[in-house]
Amino acid sequence: MSDIKAVIRHLPKCELHIHIEGSLEPELMFALARRNGITLPYDSVDALRRAYQFSQLQDFLDIYYQGMSVLITEQDFFDLAWAYLQRAQADNVKHVEMFFDPQGHTSRGVAFETVVAGLYRACRQAKESFGIDATMIMCFLRHLDEADAERTLDQALAHRDKIVGVGLDSSERGHPPSKFKNVFRRAGEAGFHLFAHAGEEGPADYVWEAIDVLGVERVDHGVRSLEDPVLVRRLARDRIPLTVCPLSNLKLGVVSKLADHPLQRMLDSDLVVTVNSDDPAYFGGYVGENYTAIQSALNLSEAEVRAVARNGFNAALMDDDERAKALAVFDTPPKKA
Repeated sequence: MSDIKAVIRHLPKCELHIHIEGSLEPELMFALARRNGITLPYDSVDALRRAYQFSQLQDFLDIYYQGMSVLITEQDFFDLAWAYLQRAQADNVKHVEMFFDPQGHTSRGVAFETVVAGLYRACRQAKESFGIDATMIMCFLRHLDEADAERTLDQALAHRDKIVGVGLDSSERGHPPSKFKNVFRRAGEAGFHLFAHAGEEGPADYVWEAIDVLGVERVDHGVRSLEDPVLVRRLARDRIPLTVCPLSNLKLGVVSKLADHPLQRMLDSDLVVTVNSDDPAYFGGYVGENYTAIQSALNLSEAEVRAVARNGFNAALMDDDERAKALAVFDTPPKKA
């Protein structure tokens, strides 16, 4: 019988739902705080880790934005992304599309250019050092108004060569995707790929809005889509990928235990499901650990695990030649038990 953990470890993977600020490990947070003369409201790494007890998305966001305060210089943003990309390489990740939240930095007086330069330098180095194709997706914070998002888009236009897409994240409840329909229209016209978080804490209706009002090509999370059978059929028919984050869903109370996670039902409904880590420093696992945890909880077969990994490459922003080369690895049939 094949060792499923070894299979997972060696499978090539995509990471399509990673908030780079959410990969800020406590040790690096304290190191950057010391470097920048910032005092954190915790006296140790252990005390900070103990604060990672979340009952809902907002609990996490409060400490997530607090952690951002240590990110000041271009080197800080490089160090943040480089630390994550090293972890990704260890998980055999071949392609990364990382989210970043510029409004969380520009609101603190950090220049947009500083954020982009540091992250982009790390992406280039990952390509040179590891062969990882890493790109950047700028997210709008949905708890802020659309006018703020419009100003952020204006800043991003000068960096169109470095930023491949725009997304929508932060507090979902009470902030439907349609709130941002105008800025998403402008972003699409400017040539950015479009994505949005929907159907995590928000209802299935938000997934409909993300697809039909914003025109996204991928839905981030989307686990509540199963509450609407018509939506499920639409997602399956149009092959709209869902970037699912199992350990995040567990940590934030979207599911009470991983055995209740809907990923198996999503696969059974012919949805294009991918597995990702979301905010791994806060939720207890990078992408490989998410694969291992959900496989164990749902007793996924090797064929199902391979299908999920393959979905990642089908859902990624890759040209046809790159995709064909990546998928060729999966053409070897899985080992029989």
